[in-house]
Amino acid sequence: MGKFLLRRLPQAIVVLFGVVTLAFFMTHVVPGDPARLIAGPNASAATVASIHTQLGLDRSLGYQYWTYLRQVIHGDLGTSYALQGTSVGEAIRRAVPVSAAVALLGVLFEVLLGVPAGIVAAYRPKGLLDRAVTLASLVGLSAPPFWLGLLLLYALAYKSSVFPLSGYESPYLNYLILPAFTLGLGGAAWYARLTRTNMLEALRSPYVQTARAKGMPERVVLLRHCLRNVLSPLLTMLGMDLGYFLGGVVVIESVFGLPGIGKLTFDAIGTLDIPMITGAVLFAAFFIVLMNLLVDLAYAAIDPRVRR
Repeated sequence: MGKFLLRRLPQAIVVLFGVVTLAFFMTHVVPGDPARLIAGPNASAATVASIHTQLGLDRSLGYQYWTYLRQVIHGDLGTSYALQGTSVGEAIRRAVPVSAAVALLGVLFEVLLGVPAGIVAAYRPKGLLDRAVTLASLVGLSAPPFWLGLLLLYALAYKSSVFPLSGYESPYLNYLILPAFTLGLGGAAWYARLTRTNMLEALRSPYVQTARAKGMPERVVLLRHCLRNVLSPLLTMLGMDLGYFLGGVVVIESVFGLPGIGKLTFDAIGTLDIPMITGAVLFAAFFIVLMNLLVDLAYAAIDPRVRR
């Protein structure tokens, strides 16, 4: 296991380095001038030039990249342009708990809704429940998250006032259920289809037929023999989803007004806040790489063939 980890860590570092490099240069080639946005449309050329000097934007792009890379290596993500005087690391640290709460609840809804639906659909293929799950999965996969979020907000927040419209304050759970449920509905469709496909394959396998012939209860056959075949692909999806959600879901957090990483990134793009954009992208990439690494380690622990 240690050798496997040593092989994967350098790959993760290379990926993060590539993400930092791409994010930095892409934010510098997009149209727009951060100094002009900070100074305002009526600011004089001298004021804009002064802000350029203060932010170091008058230096060459290579020098700016090298300076930023040294800061990142020392754990400094820079200072926000738009939130003057606020460090990017501090802004991200305040936003992490919100994104983490949405991510964990969203993944929970995905699993609780998708996996049982897939099992039920596979147990009676081409039956009424199977067709209903297939139709619901198709709708869930096709529905855009922002449309679904707005629909839930209109029905459950604006019309019935069951949940608050937007914001994030105590009690926090009231503000988290709708965005997490929106995430969960879309993801549950994937989980249902994945579970159904793998369960069907397992139910038709010889060892399941043998277990049934021995008189094992159907519940034992389903949970002990069939569900194990679903765990590996589910583990992959779970790790990817959790890493993606922890990095911030821009659309969901913007629709529901949650002050998470996604909303922070969305606002930074609107103000061309280069340090904030780069820091948020790096943070999201770190969690995605971390979760993929943990999934690979879990595979290696489960299956010795992976370690070889």
